[in-house]
Amino acid sequence: MKSKFNFVISVLLLWIAAITTLNAQVTGSGITGKVTGKGEPLFGASVLATHIPSGTQYGTVANTEGRFNLQGLRPGGPYKIEVSFVGFAKSTYTDVTLFLGENFVLNASLKDDVIETGEVTVVGSRPSAFSSEKTGAATNISTGEMTKLPSISRSLNDFTRLSPNAGGNNSFAGRDGRFNNITIDGSNFNNNFGLSSKNMPGGDAEPISLDAIEEVQVNIAPFDVRQANFTGAGINAITRRGYNTFSGSAYTYFRDQSFNGKYVGSDTIKTVPETTTKVYGARLGGPIIKNKLFFFVNGEQEKSTVPGVEWLAAKAGRDATTNPNVTRVNAADLEEFSALLKSKYGYETGPYENYGSFGVEN
Repeated sequence: MKSKFNFVISVLLLWIAAITTLNAQVTGSGITGKVTGKGEPLFGASVLATHIPSGTQYGTVANTEGRFNLQGLRPGGPYKIEVSFVGFAKSTYTDVTLFLGENFVLNASLKDDVIETGEVTVVGSRPSAFSSEKTGAATNISTGEMTKLPSISRSLNDFTRLSPNAGGNNSFAGRDGRFNNITIDGSNFNNNFGLSSKNMPGGDAEPISLDAIEEVQVNIAPFDVRQANFTGAGINAITRRGYNTFSGSAYTYFRDQSFNGKYVGSDTIKTVPETTTKVYGARLGGPIIKNKLFFFVNGEQEKSTVPGVEWLAAKAGRDATTNPNVTRVNAADLEEFSALLKSKYGYETGPYENYGSFGVEN
């Protein structure tokens, strides 16, 4: 009986620890502020924030000092925020956009109910990725910026380097890239083995399609107790989700050896090895039940060909003294061995020279 009790307690502790860890991640935004009327704080004033694309609503009431705090809101927007209190006219704020991890400050001053007030519109635009204001310890990259900016590898690393503190190989503030902490929708997504130049799992593959990412945040020295586990940078990304309207895209991406350089100093490479990369993908999102339940799906496939072994078998017309890639292995011996494997075991070896290394990544 005692062992069963200890088991139950252990499970509860693990569950609480998991919930605490999950809540500590930065996956949303917030709205804070103060509600006043006639210069006095309005205790109990109602604050309702509505995410227009999905119809999701978040509500709270002001405390004795008139202050309110809404957390865990979906990043993006636009939002409509309604502030109301008995005896005062309701104030409405529209076109409010929230950044990932941002606390939007809204101080509302309500008027007497006898005065008719029109709708208050807060108009804002997302700052440019190259704005001179990007000198702080945090950088946000929105979906619009990821759509407009070029990307060779279709990787998050193509955009996290927009941070003023970024260096080569995804390093930040002079630290090795392995000192970063990457989260996707609040879950740690680090390459703990650490041998690849990319600090996300998958090596040269991209485990998360770039078309499924909604926003990325790069933190260097945040004043936020929720952010930890890094001495380089905290990279937080959130994925897309469905809204009340259907939206989707289909795309393809192609790259070959013509994108590679062929000059080494003043010397020109006569033969550039063939390389190809083809990416096919599509996404679709929309409502299942309007304002309540949504779906989002994304699929992407990458096919690539990179140079394989460049050694050549020795045969008539090939001289190892003039071509360092010619080996001492005779082509006739390789062909005889390949024929033996095929006739006796049914095994097809394929070519032994002039072939590419093929890879398929999903």
